Amino acid sequence: MPLTEPHDDHLPQEDPVARDGAGNQDDNVVSDTFDTFDTSGAAAPATAADGPAIEPEPILPEPVRQRIVTLTAAVLPTLPADEVPVPLRRVAKFAPNRRARLGAPAIAAQLTADPLFRQRVTARVLADSGDLGAAVVEGTAPAAADPVEVAALAYLARPRGWRELIDASGAAVRAEADSAVVAELVREAEQRATRAEHDRAVARVEAEKLRDELARVREELGQLREESRQLTRTLRETKARERKATELLATERGRAARASADVDAELRRARARLAEAEAAAGVARASAKEARSVDDARLWLLLETIGQAAVGLRRELALDPVDKLPADFVADAFAEQPGAAPAGPAARARDTDDPARLDQLLALPRAHLVVDGYNVTKRGFGEMSLEQQRKRLITGLGGIAAQTGDEVTVVFDGAERMHGLPPAPRGVRVLFSRKGETADELIRRLVRAEPAGRPVVVVSSDREVADGVRRHGAYPLGADSLLRRLARS
Repeated sequence: MPLTEPHDDHLPQEDPVARDGAGNQDDNVVSDTFDTFDTSGAAAPATAADGPAIEPEPILPEPVRQRIVTLTAAVLPTLPADEVPVPLRRVAKFAPNRRARLGAPAIAAQLTADPLFRQRVTARVLADSGDLGAAVVEGTAPAAADPVEVAALAYLARPRGWRELIDASGAAVRAEADSAVVAELVREAEQRATRAEHDRAVARVEAEKLRDELARVREELGQLREESRQLTRTLRETKARERKATELLATERGRAARASADVDAELRRARARLAEAEAAAGVARASAKEARSVDDARLWLLLETIGQAAVGLRRELALDPVDKLPADFVADAFAEQPGAAPAGPAARARDTDDPARLDQLLALPRAHLVVDGYNVTKRGFGEMSLEQQRKRLITGLGGIAAQTGDEVTVVFDGAERMHGLPPAPRGVRVLFSRKGETADELIRRLVRAEPAGRPVVVVSSDREVADGVRRHGAYPLGADSLLRRLARS
């Protein structure tokens, strides 16, 4: 096939590049006129009188065309910039792997249309090809040479008989292609034969399976026939038993009707007895109500007597109503006296940390809940700032105080009172330990200030605090019990 689109080349063809006596390229000799070759291969110089002999471009095999473009692309950057045609100057700047691929159309067009450019490329290519290039210039091709390489060099150098070299190369390439096609056809035929043999083997296996399956089906059919005969015999026996059961059912229905009549009579008698029992129960309830009325009157009289005795005792002791509780005195100016006795017996302590116990203790009348503030907040929501911890705990305790009506005191460590605190909810007292005193000591003073008999609940996971308040009769509970109570609220 042609190197480019088939067209008439009106430019004269050039001689092979001039070489010295040793067969090496003379880079300084570039002829401006090009010889043409007649059909016999003899060189005839092109003159103005004779005119150039115009011959069409040969039909190049595809591998030869690709090899010519590859050789030209390889030497293109080595040419001086002024010797590179304008359309190929941009192609010469491409990367090597892109030059032959992207610049193939432009390279082929210039080789066909520009004999001077082809001669310059030929000089570089022949210099790189060595002995093979010299042999091609002489019009011969070594037997062991690649026919594609020989045809590419012959096309570029165009010695005597170059068309025969290209034709011979094309015949060799076609022969190789035909051999490859024949080999491929043989391989496909072998593959088809192998697949056919495999299919026959599979068919034989499937036939064996089908024969086995047919034998199995026949055997199952015989079994089914035998089972059908047995089922028919069983059906006849079942129908006979069904007739007997129908007769027995009729007999049992008669017996059931008689038994139902007997049950109805017994039910009427039971209803009569039930009516008598209900009448007797009504009389008993009336008697019990009267007895309960007498008991209620006695209990009311006893409570009224106790209340009047308490009023008389308060009047005798001249006790006026108070506006402060013991914890308020501790918060203001309580000072522990040396040698003071504990406020209550140790029997009031409870060794338990059950979260459900908190609800039971807060249900006691006039209970006092004392909370170790930072011990609870750092255990429950320590990721917050101290201000946010205090605010969250005080708000939750306000809800407990509103629900139970109990007295609630929360104690925080602090050398002096914090400023800027939000107002405490109703029923919640917020205390800070004084300088030189810890919150644990303040909690123990609060417990000692309470009167004996009053339920005091201390919430702290500090074992030292729990043991201290337990000795003074308080109920210590862990911080988790309060945290769960707040979460439930």
